Amino acid sequence: MRGHAPGPAVFGVHREGVHREGVHREGVHRDGNGHALHAPVLVLNASYEPINVCAARRAIVLVLKGVAMTEEENGHFLHAARLAIRVPSVIRLLEYRRIPHQTRALSRKNILLRDRNTCQYCGEVLPSSELTLDHVVPRSRGGASTWENLVACCHPCNRQKGNQFPTEADMKLMREPRAFNLHTSRHIMRLMGRSDDKWRKYLFY
Repeated sequence: MRGHAPGPAVFGVHREGVHREGVHREGVHRDGNGHALHAPVLVLNASYEPINVCAARRAIVLVLKGVAMTEEENGHFLHAARLAIRVPSVIRLLEYRRIPHQTRALSRKNILLRDRNTCQYCGEVLPSSELTLDHVVPRSRGGASTWENLVACCHPCNRQKGNQFPTEADMKLMREPRAFNLHTSRHIMRLMGRSDDKWRKYLFY
C-alpha cells in the first residue's frame, strides 16, 4: 500500500525561552505569534550600508538561500519539521549590490510609504485602507501620475479638493512631493528603527 505524500512545510513561531523543547522535536509547532514573520527586517548591503526593509519571512528566505546572513535576531524561533531558525531583525547581503539613484517603482504602496501614511493636506495619520492617492494637479487638467504629482490623501480631503488645484480649494500641501530615492528610504528606516534598538547602530551614525 502506497503511503501518503508529505504535505508542504508549515511554519510556527515561538519566543526565545518559550517551548524551547520544540527545537529538538520533529514536526511543526504553532503558537499565536505568527505576526513575527511579518515583522520588519533591516537589510544591509555587504558594506553594512542600510539599503532596504523587508518582512521577516522574506529575510529568512534570503538567509536560507545563502544570499544573506543574519546580523541581529529578534528573539523568535521559526519551527518546521526537523528545523528551527532564529528570526532575524537585521540581515546583510553577502555580495555587494549597486543601488541605483531611483530604487522604488511608482506605486500606491510606495507613495503611502514615502508620505508615512499621512494625509498630505490635513496631516492625519491613517491605515492604508483609509487613504487614497490624490493628483495635486488633477488628471483632467493635465496632471500626470508621477512621484511629484501624487500624494497620500484621506477621503474627506480628497472629496473637498475634488477636481481643483489645492489653492482653488483653499488647501495646502504639508510638503512638496518628491521621488522616493535612497535618502527618503534612509529617513524612513531611521523612523522605523526607533522601535528596534538592534537597528540603531546601523542607522544612527
